[in-house]
Amino acid sequence: MTDQSPSYHYQVIARALDVIDREGPALTLEGLAQRMSMSPAHFQRVFSQWVGVSPKRYQQYLTLGHARRLLAERHTLLGTTLETGLSGTGRLHDLFLTWEAMSPGDYARGGEGLEIRWGWFETPFGPALVMATARGICGMGFADEVGAEAAMEDLVGRWPKASYVEDPRAIRPLVDTAFGGKATSLHLIGAPFQIKVWEALLAIPTGHVTTYADIAGAIGHPQAHRAVGTAVGRNPISFLIPCHRALRRDGGLGGYHWGLPRKRAMLAWEAARTGL
Repeated sequence: MTDQSPSYHYQVIARALDVIDREGPALTLEGLAQRMSMSPAHFQRVFSQWVGVSPKRYQQYLTLGHARRLLAERHTLLGTTLETGLSGTGRLHDLFLTWEAMSPGDYARGGEGLEIRWGWFETPFGPALVMATARGICGMGFADEVGAEAAMEDLVGRWPKASYVEDPRAIRPLVDTAFGGKATSLHLIGAPFQIKVWEALLAIPTGHVTTYADIAGAIGHPQAHRAVGTAVGRNPISFLIPCHRALRRDGGLGGYHWGLPRKRAMLAWEAARTGL
């Protein structure tokens, strides 16, 4: 792994997150670099390559205040968005995605008869386990917080009767295009209520956020906040179905299946690219 890889850059960011959490956002560039055994110049270069802004600016994106500012200034009202209709072949959350949902009957059978190919890939947010059917990416999980074995068990456990084939070469084009912002395909495998929640997440544009309550209202279940939160947490295609853009009503981050540091990093990464 070279120091130019996106995974390497994320590892630096992840280490910086730990330092910032312990010592606060007032740390200087020199202080952060020293704690990661890097020169200030090298540290600044890695930050710039990964996120496109200075470490100081990035620290501002990582604070709770930034999440609250996102909610105040970039709050997407999903009810209005969804009234226009979601298209299976439309431009969703600034990526060209086509998606197809598994039928409720097929889901109830636990993926029986479904072949799922999988592999590990470097991404801007660390090593990711990606799974795909013939129709598109159906699973994506990150291993830094839980470990590779737990990530595999997590995704396999969702569709226990499917057959799994390790074949990263077959699905690499899907992964490359997904993180390159080009055309890719998703295969949503979930219960009907979960699919509705994930459709709503797909309507949130990059650099914007919404609340769990808004999602509940948008899908016609305004009192089902807890059920919506559970469905958001069960999203099997992390980042591409952007559950990291769902916040609590007070601007708190809420939970994240693959670890809150990663959710914060994703929001900061997107904010830097949209000029917020």
